[in-house]
Amino acid sequence: MNLSPLLPGALRPRISSAAAAALASALLLAACATPADLDVTLQHASRQGKFVVLMEPPDTGPAVNQMHAWRIRLSAPDGTPVSQASMAFEGGMPQHGHGFPTRPRVTRELAPGVYALEGMKFSMTGWWDMRLAIQAGDASDTAVFNVIVTDSGIRR
Repeated sequence: MNLSPLLPGALRPRISSAAAAALASALLLAACATPADLDVTLQHASRQGKFVVLMEPPDTGPAVNQMHAWRIRLSAPDGTPVSQASMAFEGGMPQHGHGFPTRPRVTRELAPGVYALEGMKFSMTGWWDMRLAIQAGDASDTAVFNVIVTDSGIRR
């Protein structure tokens, strides 16, 4: 039973606006904290192990709000480059609930097993995920990569 309406004004519990703001900020920071065990490796097997995927960011940066491209190296588990694959790309900031501000896509094969991922742009610092749906011949699989974007680029 809530007795606050029955108590005289002087006896009602009060919280200052500064305390309320501090509490809200603490809760927001806790909700946006990057998981301590987050895998930020840029090379690993696809979810079902059908492919090995290496995500190659630009040599420098990329800076926040800068358009850039990545390379994706796709190989079979034995290391053989996988050519003529098609890949769909999605991603965003899991803790913020939004995607990329652009529509990145895998546009072409640059060399056997090397693909261009163009239209990349990180709109803010923080944790971003990049998800690939891969189709090559009769094999299909997915891969997920996590990156931490800082003011000076991707944490490496």
